[in-house]
Amino acid sequence: MKTPALALAATSVVLSAFTMPAVAAQDARFMRALDRLDPKTRLEQICDLEAMRKMSASGSAKSRVDRAKSDVITPPQHLGNTLVAKGGAYRAGGKWYQMSFTCKATPDHKSVLDFTYKTGAEIPAAKWASYGLWK
Repeated sequence: MKTPALALAATSVVLSAFTMPAVAAQDARFMRALDRLDPKTRLEQICDLEAMRKMSASGSAKSRVDRAKSDVITPPQHLGNTLVAKGGAYRAGGKWYQMSFTCKATPDHKSVLDFTYKTGAEIPAAKWASYGLWK
């Protein structure tokens, strides 16, 4: 069983990778950090990264997406290797917006096989703190 400190350190490494270009998913450090996470958290992290990549590449976001979280407004549903996030959020241009997605990953939760998403309304800055969001 992992200690809380180890889990926190591994999560910090993964989250810090989100500030790097999408190429970070291929980075060996990123993959080692994923290995240190429990499968449920690993699925959330790889799907959040995929959300950032897809939205930035498609131009559907207001500008480049630099953060994505599947668990902002409501917790995501874990259905085996699939994550269904109906209450997520992403940050682009210094603002947070609602999003939902369905993400299917490989059994080891290290690669995404299928990903569909919808973007939503801007989240008012007055609600950021209650959702655990930041500037």
